[in-house]
Amino acid sequence: MKIVLTTLNAKFIHSSLALRYLRSYAKPTFPQIDLVEYTINDVTMNIVADLYKREPDVVAFSCYIWNIRETLDVVRNLKKVRPDLPVILGGPEVTYDADHWLKKHPEIDVIVIGEGEQTILELLQTYQKAKETQQPALLREVNGIAYRDEEGIVRFSMPRAQIEDLDTIPSPFEDHLDELNNRVVYFEASRGCPFKCQYCLSSIEDGVRYFSLERVKSDLLRLINHGVKTIKFVDRTFNINKKYALEIFQFLIDNHNGTVFQFEITADILRADVLDFLTENAPPGIFRFEIGVQSTNDETNRLVQRIQRFDRLSRTVTQIKESGKIDQHLDLIAGLPEEDYQSFSKTFNDVFALRPEELQLGFLKMLRGTGVRARATDHGYIFMDEAPYEILGNNVLSFADMQKIKRVEDVLEKYWNDHRMDYTLEWLLAHVFESPFEFFQSFGDYWENKGWSRIGHQLEDLFTRLQEFLAYKGIERMDHVVSLMKFDYMRNQKHRPRRLWWDDVLEKQEMQQIFATVYEQRDRLRADFGEHAASEKEYFKHTLTAKISFDIETWIQTGELICGSFILVVYYPYKDEQTNAFVVVEQDLSMAK
Repeated sequence: MKIVLTTLNAKFIHSSLALRYLRSYAKPTFPQIDLVEYTINDVTMNIVADLYKREPDVVAFSCYIWNIRETLDVVRNLKKVRPDLPVILGGPEVTYDADHWLKKHPEIDVIVIGEGEQTILELLQTYQKAKETQQPALLREVNGIAYRDEEGIVRFSMPRAQIEDLDTIPSPFEDHLDELNNRVVYFEASRGCPFKCQYCLSSIEDGVRYFSLERVKSDLLRLINHGVKTIKFVDRTFNINKKYALEIFQFLIDNHNGTVFQFEITADILRADVLDFLTENAPPGIFRFEIGVQSTNDETNRLVQRIQRFDRLSRTVTQIKESGKIDQHLDLIAGLPEEDYQSFSKTFNDVFALRPEELQLGFLKMLRGTGVRARATDHGYIFMDEAPYEILGNNVLSFADMQKIKRVEDVLEKYWNDHRMDYTLEWLLAHVFESPFEFFQSFGDYWENKGWSRIGHQLEDLFTRLQEFLAYKGIERMDHVVSLMKFDYMRNQKHRPRRLWWDDVLEKQEMQQIFATVYEQRDRLRADFGEHAASEKEYFKHTLTAKISFDIETWIQTGELICGSFILVVYYPYKDEQTNAFVVVEQDLSMAK
């Protein structure tokens, strides 16, 4: 029997952990399973044609909010050319409202409810028997599914209990590792979550189950030795079991070989000794933490049954940041119950004050099966009928408010999360704008009014547009801000930029005079910079200069603001293992135009 397990990933670099579990569980019985991954950007008919060409006897799709529309489009067309083909759907998007999906979409034959490994094996065995006997598949005998009987009536079989011993699931990483080349690998050490946050599907399950440490270490080492670059743990709260988490952290510190690992952690319950261990022992850049803050409004957190101590979370995030070893990605959700526009702006400012490497601003999605969706009328929610079920407003947050916050998200992504202008933004937040939210909101509004959200941009456009916005605002010491923008633009590029967005470039005579000054100071420069500064040819090949209005070098080192006519010289080593360097020299005004 020919079996195809498939899904539509959001991006090509993603990989499906769910399908790999299903394949590993069913493989001893059905060794010739095809696992095929497409993306939501692939042409529908190309996917249909590829599936048709494979001539499957059964096809199963893994479904999520990000791919359900495209998946259903594929299924509808596939059924038209293969009406006899049994189509199975599973995954979180169809699990919690199976009756709805089967009644609305007659092209779906079976929906797997919840954990799928045992269920998919029994389903495949049932279809195998039906093929051999030329009789209808006895679907009612398979626990954990919803299906349509011979009369077209939607039926539910007996519920299936969760797998208690997760180690009985064969490893999805025993073979086929070449499939994961140049992809992000998703990995789990546990299933379930101890918390009951009412906007999250994990709140529906009870308890946490763990794979054995031996199994986890074995799988991780196999992936590391294969050369996987990034492994993302999908455990909902990785640090809930202190001893278990510590042992995995230690194992990865000892064996990482350059692989990067991302974890979802709950920061306010991260124990002090674990925190100290990580900040003292973690190799820089190997671990990344994703921390869901969502809201700092106590009433909002109470309503969604989210237990959180923001003071403890803040201390954890701050200590991790000060260590300089672990990047942190903090999440917020706009639109939670009773969090109005003003409350959300406070949440934003509270969290931005921690200066996470990335601040992800998301919008509440009314996922099927969650508590917030079940009680949507209590808070006047209106939301999209189809996936991703994003809210359009509620009793305290209007649609207009939501659109304003989306404008904040747009510029936040471009200017903070991509870290193109860190020094510039810190200056603006310290000297110009009352709060981070006020800056991102006012800039986002200006961006929208100029129509920039509807056109593309090059890197230099981000600088000229910020400059235009600040000129419109009429801010003080614009010369200092432009100086920092030049610094950010130059220092963040790997190679000497060919295009400059400012007009006050140095003349050849000025550049010669600056070279002479740098040459005299070469002994205080970084070794490679100093070596290249000893040769005029090498100096000009590796450096770029810009006029600035204050001594940025002294300001970064001591905080002292020394105004005047200065020249910024940025050095590009053109080596991956070396970062850029810079020096600031005072301009000889007699040479300046």
